[in-house]
Amino acid sequence: MALTLFLNLNFLIVVLISFFSLALTFLYAFLVLFLRTGWQKIPFYTPTLFTPKTKVSVLIAARNEAKSIHLTIEDIINQNYPVALLELIIVDDHSTDNTSQIIASYADKGVKLIQLNESKPLNSYKKKAITEAIKVASGELIVATDADCRMGQNWLINIVGLYQEKNFNLISSPVAYFQEKSLFERLQTLEFLYLIGLGAAGIGNKMPSTCNGANLAYKKEVFFELGGFKGIDDLASGDDELFLHKVAKAYPGTIGFCKSSEACVYTHAKSNLKEFIQQRRRWASKSVKYKDKKIIVLAVCMWLFNLSLALNFVLAFFYPDFLKLVTIQFLIKFTAELFFLEPLASFVKRKDLLINLSFLTFLHVVYLIYIGVMGNAGKYNWKGRMVK
Repeated sequence: MALTLFLNLNFLIVVLISFFSLALTFLYAFLVLFLRTGWQKIPFYTPTLFTPKTKVSVLIAARNEAKSIHLTIEDIINQNYPVALLELIIVDDHSTDNTSQIIASYADKGVKLIQLNESKPLNSYKKKAITEAIKVASGELIVATDADCRMGQNWLINIVGLYQEKNFNLISSPVAYFQEKSLFERLQTLEFLYLIGLGAAGIGNKMPSTCNGANLAYKKEVFFELGGFKGIDDLASGDDELFLHKVAKAYPGTIGFCKSSEACVYTHAKSNLKEFIQQRRRWASKSVKYKDKKIIVLAVCMWLFNLSLALNFVLAFFYPDFLKLVTIQFLIKFTAELFFLEPLASFVKRKDLLINLSFLTFLHVVYLIYIGVMGNAGKYNWKGRMVK
């Protein structure tokens, strides 16, 4: 009798876990397919013949970027955009190398240098740098990028073209990794493509959730109307998507995505696991400030799905029936993600990356579970500083 009850209880537990796991799996697949729909809703953008009339201020916060900042500066000052309508302002954030000297050497080409000189520690140096730059910016449209990014000559003309056509308050544009040197970096490129697609799809579905500060444009007047980074300035990160949330709340329907390969900026993946983890913990730390319940529910569901995958994989060592369950979960996960990533990989002309998806599908589970927990706990290292 006792053995029968024990077996029945075990069977019931297996059934409940299986039901809950499959429910999460199909929910995840639905969400990923919903994201693909959002991506498809955004039309590809090609600037028509138009006269640029918008004064643009390109802003960069730089810290110890002596190795690459000259390349970024050259790309920006060589844009196919009227010189009279373009200014480049770079804020040196207490660099300990010769970053500021390199920036200053471009003064004769109109590049403006600001040097932060705070005597007291800050937790949000980048937001401080951007705010100081905007105070002196003369442009109507602020375009933020990073000191290690590369861009083609038609980068600005595409973003400004969309701005003049649609009058968006904020425009998110694509960012991609390039020049990978290892499998680890190629896996990051594919995973990062997922994140960029997630942000674009949210905009397409009228649910803006994330963007990347390496390629972000917004009206200067909107920045001041919303109090800049006030309310989100206690976090080191968040100058991009938390500000996106402020704009989305105050001015719904005024956010766009520049779906043009020429509007894409390129940067490098992290070369080692330690730097990668620190970066993703920094990105995940912004989630504690999310106020839109739809975004929170979406993130929690995705995290729970990956948690169920990991737990079921462990249970399969003790209960063979779970092996079939976890296999089904992984197959559905892989299929949904392939369906989502294929058009994104095609957009950046990197369909070769998809060969790594089966490997990434497994690693993604452990990564998301860890980052989901550690991104909301403790401090992390950023640019040689411990911040939260």
